Amino acid sequence: MSIEIEILNGDASWPLAEPLITAVWPPEVKAALPWGGITVAYPDFRVLLEAQDEDYESQGVVCHVGILRRRATLNGRPVHIGGISGVATREDHRRRGLATIALNAALRTLKDEGSIGFALLFCEPHNFDFYRARGWFPFEGEILAEQPAGHGRFDVLAPFVFDIVQKPRKGVIDLRGLPW
Repeated sequence: MSIEIEILNGDASWPLAEPLITAVWPPEVKAALPWGGITVAYPDFRVLLEAQDEDYESQGVVCHVGILRRRATLNGRPVHIGGISGVATREDHRRRGLATIALNAALRTLKDEGSIGFALLFCEPHNFDFYRARGWFPFEGEILAEQPAGHGRFDVLAPFVFDIVQKPRKGVIDLRGLPW
């Protein structure tokens, strides 16, 4: 198997990502998840991994990672945050390191930008070990975010941070917009 990595505009690449996202989280499954009713921000960019079999036949997009950039606050001070969202791998391609490759490409993109203080993602408990093993740390503070009902505490999913310049572990992060 060979893979091709592309980093594309978030909105323009949605038609490529949508079949994978829908396969990983079909509407009926998503509706039953704790985060199923959350309004989220759309990625600015998407890391898409396309796979080819031994005969170079395309298997389509098999892995996705969304990238967001946000001017937020940490303890009331402005900070640029890199968001990671929608980490998804097609079921028949899991446990091959593809999510790690896509996640690393997303982090490299954020680091190369040169203005991001740290990266932030939200995840469910069954993914904690995956992210810890890749250098992410639980954020033990408070997250504030927007939702249609207003601005307030966001605690539906656990926040994890990846150190780029800053190393936040506690405090208050105000996303000043929708979560991802």
